[in-house]
Order: sequence, then structure tokens, then C-alpha cells
Amino acid sequence: MREIWILARRELRSFFNSLIAYILLVAFLGFSGFFTWISGADIFMVGQASLQSFFGIAYWTLFFFIPGLTMGQLAEENRSGTIELLLTKPISDWQVIIGKFLSTWILIAIALAFTIPYYITVSTLGPIDHGAVWAGYLALLLMSASYIAIGLFASSISNNQIVGFLLALLIGIFFHIIFNILSASFTGLLGNIMHYLSLSTHFESISRGVIDTKDLIYFFSLIALGLAAAEFVITRRRT
Repeated sequence: MREIWILARRELRSFFNSLIAYILLVAFLGFSGFFTWISGADIFMVGQASLQSFFGIAYWTLFFFIPGLTMGQLAEENRSGTIELLLTKPISDWQVIIGKFLSTWILIAIALAFTIPYYITVSTLGPIDHGAVWAGYLALLLMSASYIAIGLFASSISNNQIVGFLLALLIGIFFHIIFNILSASFTGLLGNIMHYLSLSTHFESISRGVIDTKDLIYFFSLIALGLAAAEFVITRRRT
């Protein structure tokens, strides 16, 4: 566990040293702030004390931002050859993957923490469903963790950051959009499978304040699958 945290801190420090973290924070707060407070679908137009408009824009913003964070975590190390150097140290492939996963997830959590003033401000405007708000934040963290895992897998199979970015987006689009569209096109068992595979189905369920076991299993399974696939790829590269 100590090795994982050392690697996670190193990766998190590299985000801030390269200005990536600051760019993410400014861009995320700028997009979310505009659409939460200023755009035509903002809180004042909705007319109720709710953060659903924020969760809606964060759902899309993080979908595009996360591949940008993960695209170089393994692809750049594959290109430069530093992945071989890293794997010669007394640290397992799985610890490398988890360390990089945690660093990115912590950065996303920091970005979301900066939006807590939104919650405080809205709560002063009227009665707010506090449970739904915290469930919405949980949904964003679970969604982010899923796309980070997918992004690490995409980055692990390429030596090019742009390829890693595009591949992560391509895989993510299936869970973000396509499975939901297909679920409406099919009926019966196949339609139910497509509906379950759609990430939006589980995100919307949790963000409404309904934390169901099947939704948690979905997210944990997607995270585990993405991380296991990334670990398998770097293990194959090592042998």
C-alpha cells in the first residue's frame, strides 16, 4: 500500500508541475459555473433549489476531460521507455495501475470539492434535497473512476497520447451514449442488456438519490474491468 501512495503522490505532483491540474480546475469550474449559474438552463431559470443542472454539465465535462488526463499516463511512458524502468523497481504491475488511477481520481475529487460552494449557495436559496446532492457527487466520482479505468487501458495499449485520448473517447462513447440509444432500439432481453450497460442509466439513478446495489455493482465492475485490462497489457509488455 505504501508503494501505491508514493506513486500516486508522484503522479499527482506531476499534474500540478505540468500545469495540467490548474488547466483542469479552471476549465471545469468555468464550464460548470457558467452552465449552473448563467446559461438558459441555470438554477434561476429552473426555479428550484437543486444542483441537477450542475450534475448534468459535469457529467459531460468530465467525460471529455478525463481522457485528456489519462492519455499520457501509460502511453508516454511506453513511448519514452520509462515504463520498463518503473517496472524494474520493487513494485508490481497492479500497484503501478492503482497508483496512477488514484492520482487521477484524487485530482477529479479536488475539482469537485471546489464546487461545494455551489451547494452551500443553493442551500441558502431554498429547501434542497441534501441526500440527492451528496448522491449526485457520489455518482460523479463513480463515473469518473470508471472513465479513468477505461482511459488507463486505452493509454496502456498505445505509445501515442493522441491515440490513447481518442481510443478512450471511443470506448467511453459506447457507455455514455450508444448503449442508451441501442436500448431504445431493441426489446426483450437484448434491450434490457443494452439498458444495463448504459452508464447514464446508473448515473441518473444515483444522482436522483437512489443508491441501488445494482448500480454500485455496475460501476465497480466497470472500474475493475478497465484496471484489470490495463494491468494485463503492461504485464504482456513486460514479458
